[in-house]
Amino acid sequence: MGWLQRLFGLEKPENAQVNPTPQPVPQASTTTPTATQTIPPERLGLNGEYDQSGLAKRVALAFDQDTQLDDVNTLWVAQTGSTVVLKGKVPNQAMISKMISVARSVNGTTDVDTSQVTVG
Repeated sequence: MGWLQRLFGLEKPENAQVNPTPQPVPQASTTTPTATQTIPPERLGLNGEYDQSGLAKRVALAFDQDTQLDDVNTLWVAQTGSTVVLKGKVPNQAMISKMISVARSVNGTTDVDTSQVTVG
């Protein structure tokens, strides 16, 4: 089982991307019916749609795609705004360092909080 499946109960969508192109979101406006707004990077889903947990899902996908990272079933990925929050336990410091590096590479990540992670 991979990160995306374990954390969000999702199989990888066919066109899922770690850094997808945002889809336009129609604005409710009577003056300019074709106006669109941009999805904030931290709310961008796996296929470019709006997703409240989009950043956490894309980080989980990035973890799945990195061959050096096994799914650690004692670690969870969440987000608070544009901060990726890692919670739980990892086997060693090298693993958490790699996860921080991968999480920072995902568009929309401004910080990675590991204060709730224990090593050992």
